[in-house]
Amino acid sequence: MTQQLLLGDEALAQGALAAGLSGCYAYPGTPSTEIMEYVQSSKLAAERGVHREWSTNEKSAMEEAVGMSFAGLRAMACMKHVGLNACADGFMNSAVTGARGGLLVVVADDPSMHSSQNEQDSRYYAQFAMIPCLEPSTQQETYDMASYAFELSERLETPVLMRLSTRLSHSRANVEVAEPSAIPPRIVADPNDRRYVLLPAIAQKNYAKLCDKQPAFEQASEDSPFNRYEDGADKSIGVIASGLGYNYLMEAFGGHCPHPVLKVSQYPLPRAKLARLMAECQTIVCVEEGMPFIEKMLRGPLADPRIKGRMTGDLPRTGELNPRKVAEAFKLELAPLRELSKLVQMRPPRLCDGCPHADTYRAIKAAIADQPGARVFGDIGCYTLGALPPYSAISSCVDMGASVTMAKGAADAGVSPAIAVIGDSTYTHSGMPGTLDAVWEQSPITIFILDNLTTGMTGGQSSVGAGKLEDIVAGLGVAKEHIRTITPLPGKHEENVAVIREELAYQGPSVIVSRRECIQTLRSKAKKK
Repeated sequence: MTQQLLLGDEALAQGALAAGLSGCYAYPGTPSTEIMEYVQSSKLAAERGVHREWSTNEKSAMEEAVGMSFAGLRAMACMKHVGLNACADGFMNSAVTGARGGLLVVVADDPSMHSSQNEQDSRYYAQFAMIPCLEPSTQQETYDMASYAFELSERLETPVLMRLSTRLSHSRANVEVAEPSAIPPRIVADPNDRRYVLLPAIAQKNYAKLCDKQPAFEQASEDSPFNRYEDGADKSIGVIASGLGYNYLMEAFGGHCPHPVLKVSQYPLPRAKLARLMAECQTIVCVEEGMPFIEKMLRGPLADPRIKGRMTGDLPRTGELNPRKVAEAFKLELAPLRELSKLVQMRPPRLCDGCPHADTYRAIKAAIADQPGARVFGDIGCYTLGALPPYSAISSCVDMGASVTMAKGAADAGVSPAIAVIGDSTYTHSGMPGTLDAVWEQSPITIFILDNLTTGMTGGQSSVGAGKLEDIVAGLGVAKEHIRTITPLPGKHEENVAVIREELAYQGPSVIVSRRECIQTLRSKAKKK
């Protein structure tokens, strides 16, 4: 064993590689991005020929991982929480097909919405799909769980969801790392195995088998090395601490809680351990990062008053937990917080100096200055910061790809001009279907694809549409004379404004590709040279 200082994301990636991972499939999204980046930079992954290219979107990543599992090898799909929404179809049906090679779906939730549009708890998805869920408490557990998850997946022939969260994904700790094991042999399919053909007659049988597996999933949780009952002398309170919440609880109590604690890091809930805690303790406090998932189940429709947590206000209903919030819930004395220096106080985010998006927004605003009915629909990326001063340029930012579809819907309602602003990576992720709708109906919308030649918001990952956007748009049916390319630079401002006005006047779908490389990747290349 050796020690490495690893982010939670990196610990997961190293654990998966050491367990014989054959393919990692992902789309970048904070706080999950570093999982794939670690695999991509791994010498072991290169030596073993592990697949490690970014996918077009999370749906593609999920289904590609299912394909590798179908072929009998260990595969992992990685994403942030909203990415699980994008791949929900493949994810839910993978529970019905089951797994052959180990199939691990890693989802990094973002409580407090540090870089997300919502708070969402992926444990609900695992419960909805009726599959096991793992929720590590520490970076060490994250590493250890990877091999355990693949073994569990293969033994029970099921996908396994592992839920991380921002603070675990993006903080470092020493992790005991073992020598990588040999790549496990391919699991050879029975030639008569038709489980992946989800025709109704087969799907019905598969679903019945999934229901029949539930006792085995529950027993696996009961026997899990990651779930344990820690007795305590003061039984006036019992604590259920799940995932990162357990880490916060231990820190709040200085490493030893005087109350009985049920540590939960594998689901379904371990019933026997839970029954013991409920029988021995007068009040139960649920300490869980994210939504009140366990608390809601235990409180039930009659709101059992013994159960306390986020729903009762004993812990904050929204946002991340931390040791201080947990300590306050147990009325522990706290050292006063030192006042933060003005140098480290939060500052509002903004576009980088020299960012090409800034020049694009200046041109758009100039082009619509005399059109008070104009509306600009934004999307997910660095350019979302165009909503803030000094630009105040976009009216919406809802989800990946929604700029195009919202612009079309607004145009259907008579909004004119209706403008969509979307990044190059986001466009290939989920902007193309809306473009097809607009082409089909000849909707009068103008789509700006802000092509900075990278996936900028998450750190400069490759963008699969690079160099092909005009061809993609033409292939979707946009008239070639209404596919325009501009270079967002101050010296080309008047020229760009003129092009924009021409396309806004066109009563059909048009696309303007605004192309200039991200200033950060440009600087990075210069440093490397």
